[in-house]
Amino acid sequence: MSSTQTPSFPSRLPMVGTTVFTVMSALATDHQAINLGQGFPDFPCDRNLIAKVNEAMLTDRNQYPPMIGIAELRNGIAQKIQNLYGHTYNPETEITITAGGTQGILTSILSCVSPGDEVVIIEPAYDSYRPSIDLAGGKTISVALEVMRDTSGQVSSYAIPWDALAKAINAKTRLIIINTPHNPTGMVWERADLNRLADLVRNTSTLILSDEVYEHMVFDGAKHYSVASHPELATRSFLISSFGKTYHVTGWKVGYVAAPTSLTKEFRKVHQFNVFTVNTPMQYGLAAYLTDASHYLDLPAFYQAKRDFFRSGLNKTGFKLLPTPGTYFQCVDYSGLNIPQTKLNEADFCKWLTSNIGVAAIPVSAFYDQATESGVVRFCYAKQEQTLTSALQRLQNL
Repeated sequence: MSSTQTPSFPSRLPMVGTTVFTVMSALATDHQAINLGQGFPDFPCDRNLIAKVNEAMLTDRNQYPPMIGIAELRNGIAQKIQNLYGHTYNPETEITITAGGTQGILTSILSCVSPGDEVVIIEPAYDSYRPSIDLAGGKTISVALEVMRDTSGQVSSYAIPWDALAKAINAKTRLIIINTPHNPTGMVWERADLNRLADLVRNTSTLILSDEVYEHMVFDGAKHYSVASHPELATRSFLISSFGKTYHVTGWKVGYVAAPTSLTKEFRKVHQFNVFTVNTPMQYGLAAYLTDASHYLDLPAFYQAKRDFFRSGLNKTGFKLLPTPGTYFQCVDYSGLNIPQTKLNEADFCKWLTSNIGVAAIPVSAFYDQATESGVVRFCYAKQEQTLTSALQRLQNL
């Protein structure tokens, strides 16, 4: 090898390339399309929250906070979980502030998964799960949501694959990752689902990672059933949530993990060498803001209004709308549109939609390791009404 040549080395993630989110966002920019692909709001957060962070900065809350997060924020989280789900976490030994939900997921996996351990995920799945498992040396076992179709063959809903999930669990299963409300489909788990999961893992050493970053986006008067609300599951679960999703500040990257003391002890061993700790003034600002529960209790009505507005407009198109009981995503089946492009696979349809119609979406097939085509794409409606109106006008021309 030449002395001027950069040494090569085996990739830790050889199968990982540019994500579909990056590709579609770049395409949206190139074509000046309305980006309903990536899941982030285009409206501002509460100025009062900004003021509380500014106050923390101006009062010199700018040095390292405790590794586990400031006490005020951990106490507030513990109180919120107690109020909503009836479970008591010790804020000193069972709650840790993280650099967003994704860091919480990675650190949870690194803390408990060893080489050769199996981790069960349910696809379509958030794209960070599998690489995190790979980095830990674990083996991903994927089971797919059951795709329910109507008499015309179009996708009507999704269902948890209980038989496949049961078969996937064995002595090597270290962890099962669940996600409710679910990205990308918008489905939510019910109390009966948690009971059934508890039945599957009872008398095993299997742990649960519950990704609940959309916990405050459940609609039509329904409840979010957290693993924290299920005493048996809470004893073996990492609970992940995100202030970025809740308070419209995805760029702040602040979240938390709640878990029993024994799990948190191992989690923090990795956390302290992973990120060590999280932005100080934002923690103080969030702690002060969290004292007013209305900021998250009002969120279901806020996003349901956006969902209903967007669905009403989509009903004037040829898309088939799938149920959206949670999250801020709307999935649609495009196979019934009266255009030749219905023959395209999901990724190519999204590229065409972005380039020719001027609205970016995400193919649901991208949430599978092996692209699974069902003719369904995902829109994000966490947008201003003006943005949604403009997008709907374009989509109604299909």
